[in-house]
Amino acid sequence: MREQAFEPIRIPAEIWEREETRELLKRRDVPALLKLASKYAGASQARIGAATGIAQSRISRYMRGLLQVTDLDVYERIATGLGMPNHARVLFGLGVNNADTSDLTDDLELRQQHDELIARLDAAFSIDSTMVAILSVDTNNLRLMDRKLGAAAIADKMRAQINQVQRALHHAVRPGIRAKLAHILAETASLAGWQAIDRCALAEAWQHYEMAKAAAHQADDPALVAYVSGEQAYVLADLGRPAEATELLQHVRATHRTRIPALTRTWLSAAEAELAAILGDEHTCRTALDRAAALLGEAGPDPDMPYIALDRHHLARWRGNCLVRFGDPETVEDLRSALAGMDGTFNRAEAATRCDLAHALLAAGEPEAAQPHIHRAQQLAAMTGSRRQRRRIDEVARLVKRALN
Repeated sequence: MREQAFEPIRIPAEIWEREETRELLKRRDVPALLKLASKYAGASQARIGAATGIAQSRISRYMRGLLQVTDLDVYERIATGLGMPNHARVLFGLGVNNADTSDLTDDLELRQQHDELIARLDAAFSIDSTMVAILSVDTNNLRLMDRKLGAAAIADKMRAQINQVQRALHHAVRPGIRAKLAHILAETASLAGWQAIDRCALAEAWQHYEMAKAAAHQADDPALVAYVSGEQAYVLADLGRPAEATELLQHVRATHRTRIPALTRTWLSAAEAELAAILGDEHTCRTALDRAAALLGEAGPDPDMPYIALDRHHLARWRGNCLVRFGDPETVEDLRSALAGMDGTFNRAEAATRCDLAHALLAAGEPEAAQPHIHRAQQLAAMTGSRRQRRRIDEVARLVKRALN
């Protein structure tokens, strides 16, 4: 096909981005620039002459280095004729083309995005096993602080940790490091989900659990997937949909039963018992509690699952929380045993246990004995900022007060 002499010269955008081209522009190397038009746009000397308004004979002499450009107007003609973008015009020592200022803006934005991506990839590539271990310890420390101080006290730290791990994961390339970062993000987002439940921010909690599930799948950890999915069921329960929450838990347990350790299965069974108690299904509740007790004997603590704090004292607390709904006379002893063996850092858990114990004592006709427990539960709930617990504690406190009057 014959060249159209008056067709605009279009040098590909990526050619203007090359470092060698940028250097040519800075040096105002006219011969080299004209050769770019010939090489990448297929432009003949005649076509370059037509595009720039410069005689072909002069174009030939410029390209052979026999004639130097000294006139600013000639530089402008060359820039316009070659379709030079604004960022290239600036490097060439010319002002921007006011008719196309958006090109410079767009180019600067693209370059900024390009540089930012490279910086983030470099930062993620610098993360090694030692850094992963540090991030994991940071999440575990947040978990310990949450138990003692509550969500409000560490809200800023939680957001910073999630953002840092999420950014690193999104730009991590090495598969081994990526999987470990996904595991940390799943744990951290799951903790944030539980904190949101505790604040009664259920829509926020759901979003955190969706993030946690996606990360757990990336980490390819069935135990973590099962745990996060199980915790998400509590959002449904607190929305007044315990039947759907139970269905979800049963599905999770059936799906992952052969792929998860005994400790995770223990936790799922105890959670299923709690939801059965909410539904008033005592038989299913007791069956699930017995299953959890049997599994716990096989399990024991697992350092690979710091997100599950479950021993015989915690299970006794869970049992008491469930059976107090059915007026079981053994509930008081279960809850007292749980309190006696509880780690002093579990302030939020202690608040819930004391509330359950006050409820059990009240049901046993001992409101005077219930009063100090409900008072301590109120103090602990205020300390940890637990709106979810304060609601139930206030309800039991009203019942205790009525029984004493």
